[in-house]
Amino acid sequence: MYNAKAFSAASATSPLASTQIARRDPTDTDVQIEIVFCGICHSDLHQVRNEWSGVMPTVYPCVPGHEIVGRVTKVGSGVKKFKVGDIAAVGCMVDSDGTCPNCKEGLEQFCPNLTLTYNFPDKHTGGVTYGGYSDSIVVDQRFVLKVPSNLDLAGAAPLLCAGITTFSPLHHWGVTKGKKVGIVGLGGLGHMGVKFAHALGAHVVLFTTSPGKKDDALRLGADEVVISKNADEMAKHAGSFDFILDAVSADHDINALLGLLRRDGNLTLVGAPEKPFPVSAFNLIFARRSLSGSLIGGIAETQEMLDFCGKHNITADVEVIPIQKVNEAYERLLKADVKYRFSIDMASLKGA
Repeated sequence: MYNAKAFSAASATSPLASTQIARRDPTDTDVQIEIVFCGICHSDLHQVRNEWSGVMPTVYPCVPGHEIVGRVTKVGSGVKKFKVGDIAAVGCMVDSDGTCPNCKEGLEQFCPNLTLTYNFPDKHTGGVTYGGYSDSIVVDQRFVLKVPSNLDLAGAAPLLCAGITTFSPLHHWGVTKGKKVGIVGLGGLGHMGVKFAHALGAHVVLFTTSPGKKDDALRLGADEVVISKNADEMAKHAGSFDFILDAVSADHDINALLGLLRRDGNLTLVGAPEKPFPVSAFNLIFARRSLSGSLIGGIAETQEMLDFCGKHNITADVEVIPIQKVNEAYERLLKADVKYRFSIDMASLKGA
């Protein structure tokens, strides 16, 4: 074991503050990474404040962060895919059983014995896992990813959650050239959805309640922008979409969106509204439409996403902050006051 510097929350009402945590020494199959940037995900805020206590109660101290990029500083004797000095990444998962049907299909995110990057039982230490708001992390090589050398690392960090969360359903539902694709919401997830759908060759329509986001949506790759509160604008697109990716976590009219799908069209949720949706069965039945959800992606698909980003030079739009401003960033996140993701420069931790 060794001590690592980190920022942690001591309770649901405590600000994040500098601390030291214990990390395991690398085993034969482990990769040790010096963290360079770590993105801030909205789930970090929920977890730190114990807002998911009914499903995933927070264990304190909590060190969040699952959008991690850095440099390899040490590898175990059995590690073949990485060497010291490589740029590597870690996302939302750090272990799974490797033997269940989901793991064998490359869908580790659905493994019943999944280990998340933070606030999850850690079989190595007997405590809980600690995330990327830290100067280093040790992860089994199976869950470490390669970052294309041309990508800006600050913007690459959010790809490990926001990126794969939006890429996976677009990939799964066959979005490609000639498809008409809707992206609902232009935030941390939605802006990545627009970039990916555009790069995949689709005709991309951004749905937003904010007219002020039109120019940004077009800059990011949208072909059209629809103000979803405008019934006439919505009606023009009725029954025309092959696929819609819904990235909104606030309460909204899901039936209005379902009515935009063509026959056999799909709407996938990646946002998670607090209240259940009232879904009209007729909206699904008459055009054989489907409504589904999606959760990040497996390791192989996440690597495919990173390689795709390297090929198309895609990164998240980020605001880089020092770790000392993380509490302020959380407050701004609640107000959607960021375009479109915070990325923490972990070099700032040395002065914390």
